Amino acid sequence: MKKAKSFVCISNYFKGTDFLIQLKKLGNTVYLVTSENLKNKPWPHAFIDEIFYMQGQDTEWNLEHLLLGVGNLMKSNPIDAIVALDDYDVEKATYLRENLRIDGMGQTTGRYFRDKLAMRMRAKSCGIPIPAFCSLFNDHDINTFADTVSPPWVLKPRSEASSSGIIKVYDKETLWIHINEMGNNRFKYLLEQFKPGAVYHCDSLIVDRKILFSLTSKYLATPMEISQAGGVFRTANITYNSEDDIEIKKVNEAVLKGFGLKNGAAHTEFIKCNESGKIYFLETSSRVGGAHIAEMVEAASNINLWKEWATIEDVLVKNTEYNLPKVKKEYAGIVLSLSKFQHPDLSSFSDPEVCFRVPLDYHAGLIVKSDNNERVLELLNNYTNRLVSDYTVVVEQKKVTNLQ
Repeated sequence: MKKAKSFVCISNYFKGTDFLIQLKKLGNTVYLVTSENLKNKPWPHAFIDEIFYMQGQDTEWNLEHLLLGVGNLMKSNPIDAIVALDDYDVEKATYLRENLRIDGMGQTTGRYFRDKLAMRMRAKSCGIPIPAFCSLFNDHDINTFADTVSPPWVLKPRSEASSSGIIKVYDKETLWIHINEMGNNRFKYLLEQFKPGAVYHCDSLIVDRKILFSLTSKYLATPMEISQAGGVFRTANITYNSEDDIEIKKVNEAVLKGFGLKNGAAHTEFIKCNESGKIYFLETSSRVGGAHIAEMVEAASNINLWKEWATIEDVLVKNTEYNLPKVKKEYAGIVLSLSKFQHPDLSSFSDPEVCFRVPLDYHAGLIVKSDNNERVLELLNNYTNRLVSDYTVVVEQKKVTNLQ
């Protein structure tokens, strides 16, 4: 039997419970570092050896205090691996690994999976198709971009997760108004041409730089649309081996290889331009997709991304071989909305295809699965209308002020 190993898992959000449970089931010592305000969340305490709490959320953690804490833990407890469970934790994990000389992704590679400007510059150097973009460092470069690249454009925070803080701009004068309002924060944004089109995501598992599993899905309402205007989030996996599936997986492989992700999970987004039909890379992350995408992927494929990611981390430190479970090829989709009710009653959604109800307060959401793609899309459309009619509430997007 292989000797137990010790993992420090970092998460700013209540997520990754399947990851923590699997790590413990595989015979490891599991430490969790999370935010103090998540103390009362239903963490799987029976599968966690010790939880450490940090003050603040997201970018507010004091990294020196975090390093001191983990360094003190290491005095009597050797640490074999550090894992970031959320986007905001990637910098923290890479900072710890670099300082404590622990194997895994370092700070330079970590940038490619967190910093949207670093992503685009890396993609460009790898010959991966991307929309036209510009940093906000130099006024002349910005003016040249605005004069030569047709609007609309989007201003994006470089290190925010998902679609938080994105500003859509239609003319040069308004662009400069927004940039000037940013003051000293302007270098923390980038400018990009907005390409109208369908947005896809590819969710993958990687071992030794090889993609062992990936599933392509299409947002039926994009994260940007939801964050800008509210509404109902929905996504579903697309037809296997279709033209879009093949092309997106091809670009996905180029991204993960070019960006240097050796092992773990990845959630990568692409846009198929309405005008040209071309697939462009949008952004990537070295983690499992949020918004219960993991449960949707499992419903379609039988692959629990959190559980398999934990297994990959386990085999890495124990130097054993990873074996992917048998993959099924069915279809699944999720529909998810903010709800006016704390505990919405979704019992009226009683079709046999319903396989999961989202258990979050003030959220109404369901996952459906079928061996028929059209049936999944039919149910998602039907459920969207019903949610909008009876449950949905729109909350104004919070302004992003604390940027990394």
